Amino acid sequence: MTPTDTAAPRHQLPRLIGGHICLHACMAGLRMAAPLLALTQGYSALAVGLLMALFALTQVFLALPAGRYADRHGLRRPMVLSVIAASGGTALAVVFPVFPVLCLAALLSGGATGAASITLQRHVGRAARDAAELRQVFSWLSIGPATSNFLGPLLAGLLIDHAGVWLGGQAGDLGGYRSAFLLMALLPLLTWWLVRHTPDLPSQASAAEQGRRRAWDLLRDPMMRRLLLVNWFLSSCWDVHTFVLPVLGYERGYSASTIGMLLGSFAIAATVVRLLMPWLSRHLREWVVISSAMLATALLFGLYPLMPSALAMGVCSVLLGLVLGSVQPMIMSTLHQITPADRHGEALGLRLMSLNGSSVLMPLLFGSIGTVVGVSIVFWVVGAAVGLGSRTAWTLRAPAHPPADRRTG
Repeated sequence: MTPTDTAAPRHQLPRLIGGHICLHACMAGLRMAAPLLALTQGYSALAVGLLMALFALTQVFLALPAGRYADRHGLRRPMVLSVIAASGGTALAVVFPVFPVLCLAALLSGGATGAASITLQRHVGRAARDAAELRQVFSWLSIGPATSNFLGPLLAGLLIDHAGVWLGGQAGDLGGYRSAFLLMALLPLLTWWLVRHTPDLPSQASAAEQGRRRAWDLLRDPMMRRLLLVNWFLSSCWDVHTFVLPVLGYERGYSASTIGMLLGSFAIAATVVRLLMPWLSRHLREWVVISSAMLATALLFGLYPLMPSALAMGVCSVLLGLVLGSVQPMIMSTLHQITPADRHGEALGLRLMSLNGSSVLMPLLFGSIGTVVGVSIVFWVVGAAVGLGSRTAWTLRAPAHPPADRRTG
């Protein structure tokens, strides 16, 4: 691909980031509001864990097909399907705010967000010309989820606490939850408005070629196996923070707005560090950032449950956001360096499937442990595991396929 060919996708990057923010914010807001509604309706931590797991369940089965679909059809067609699923599923929760429908909304919004992420990551990754540009474009793109993880929970929390009063009810009533779900359902429509005119890049693999190969062949590469393991450790940390923090905040009597602010402070910190990553990435190697982040995460997870107030928990959230926010661009850069260009969508799907396979089981495990021995134990167990797993990150020093070997068109 020539510089002229890549100019258009880079020029479109702000619109792609904006679209990513809107679609991901839909899921992030729903993921905060739905468990709180379930708790207020009397459901247990285990039931909330099941609800949280459903946000990842669809992605387990759709990740690989979504990656192959993106390899064949490019950007726009997968995006419009994702918008329909996310908006439609969340709208159901507005009309029927009951636990079974919340579970269905979690399935649809989670699957849609996963498919859209694969599509966008594949698109910008193919537009990059070398390893340095890969780190930069993925640093910019990663701003989307970090920003949406702040906007979604914050907006949902504010509406839950105040919209009921505006409508003649009281704070935290069903009208507030319905208002939050309605706003989340409208956000994906903005995604389509932002990305609909983005030009597609030409496909490099025919349907016949894709049909003759298996995604599992990618796992023959030891670098791919190590990268997926490290990514799983770090993703588990995001899952712990997203799931355990609302439960811990609820146990301590914090309001929905306070919980949303705690989640939002984590997301703001992740956004700030990702804003700096396009410049920092010029001087940093992927394996150094990843291994250092794992050790720092282990330390913060040990301290988090010991924080005595919402302010102290907010400080831990900010530090954790700075640490974990720096990782994803480096993970994505490494993945694109070790994967042939015509299989980027497939590799991204395999990565997402492996992450969300554990994300289905981990909230159930978190909920079970939290019910029996308390949610603080979850922080400490996962922190110890990610600290021990940091040794694997040191083995990611040499990509299997140098950047010069990347086939970009």
